[in-house]
Amino acid sequence: PTLEMMHRLEAQGHSYLGSLRALALENNNEQSALARLESGEYVGDYKCLYPGSGSNTGKAHPPSPVSLASSVSHVPADALAPASYKSTPSEYHPISKAGAAAAAVEGYGVMVDGYGRDGTDVTQPWVEPAGAAAPAVNLEATPYHDMSGIPMNTFSNKKPCLGSVRSVKRIVGPKATGEICHIVLDHGGQMPFWEGQSLGIIPPGLNDRGKANKVRLYSIASTRYGDDMSGTTSTLCVRRATYWDEDMQAEDPAKKGICSNYLCDATPGAEVKMVGPSGKIMLMPESTPNADIIMVATGTGIAPYRGFIRRLFVEDTPARTAFTGLAWLFLGVANTDALLYDEDWQMVKAEYPNNFRVDYALSREQKNKEGGKMYIQDKVAEYADELFERLDNGAHIYFCGLKGMMPGIQDMLA
Repeated sequence: PTLEMMHRLEAQGHSYLGSLRALALENNNEQSALARLESGEYVGDYKCLYPGSGSNTGKAHPPSPVSLASSVSHVPADALAPASYKSTPSEYHPISKAGAAAAAVEGYGVMVDGYGRDGTDVTQPWVEPAGAAAPAVNLEATPYHDMSGIPMNTFSNKKPCLGSVRSVKRIVGPKATGEICHIVLDHGGQMPFWEGQSLGIIPPGLNDRGKANKVRLYSIASTRYGDDMSGTTSTLCVRRATYWDEDMQAEDPAKKGICSNYLCDATPGAEVKMVGPSGKIMLMPESTPNADIIMVATGTGIAPYRGFIRRLFVEDTPARTAFTGLAWLFLGVANTDALLYDEDWQMVKAEYPNNFRVDYALSREQKNKEGGKMYIQDKVAEYADELFERLDNGAHIYFCGLKGMMPGIQDMLA
């Protein structure tokens, strides 16, 4: 559903989530959704907020809170316990009656949702932040776009930052071509960085020559404040590197990626050696906040752009306040299950339709204009005229991911 549809239903006295649910049930037919809402039929399905913790079936469910899009706070498990409850029109009770605090937890906001036959609204804590997420510390330059003090190579191979793994989570579906993990590392505030920089990881152990493993570089996938806004973490988006042996018809463990497998297999609390930060090529053009930013990625090349987009649209920063341009993301992956952070992009797009766009190239699901597979260079080429116009007007364009995308894009730009 579009925001316009939502706003029209809200203007007639219906709640945001109720309108969203009704439109989903009626396949975005606004008149049918309105009729459903006016009939008093229950439409406030909390399953979309806490998957597994409640539905409109009248059946009780154990709590299973999940992390939603990056700008939405998830409910801690202990906040819901013992939050098994029923949620039919007649039996629904707010989760505060099932053991959760009635007031919003500090740092979390409130969403109001309609549920009953009488259209009554119920306040639910913790669902989404009250405005942009505020950082716990100030890591801004003065002025905020001054690049003279960018942190560079604070830690070296010989003297790495000793941090720990905060969390590891698979973020692709079962039909994705490979495993990709969202990995949060805790550096304790020792290793500040800027959006667009990289950090190095020294995997433990020795190589086949008996020497310590070399550093592997990864683009940082969070802002300088980290996903929790504490300024003490950094996030990586890592694809597990494996090697398929045609003769064996199996993966050859001897040829798997040392560092990617180490990270994807890591458990919370495990020590990790970090080097850096490094890199100035991918930094954001914050001195020109009216300029468009065009971001082209394949796979885990999305990492630096996640930091860009969170800084521009999600977090309460000077960059967010100043930005008036268009941030346009192009992402190429194999299929829908391989999309990365799609919930985040859709949320930003819904809130900032004039300042954010996203286009996907799904090589195994879409066709290009010649009838072949849709690769990222094909998707970018579809908008060639508009992109050239934006570039002529001062837009910045970034590329991150597989080198194989570049020849086609370079031909288009020539």
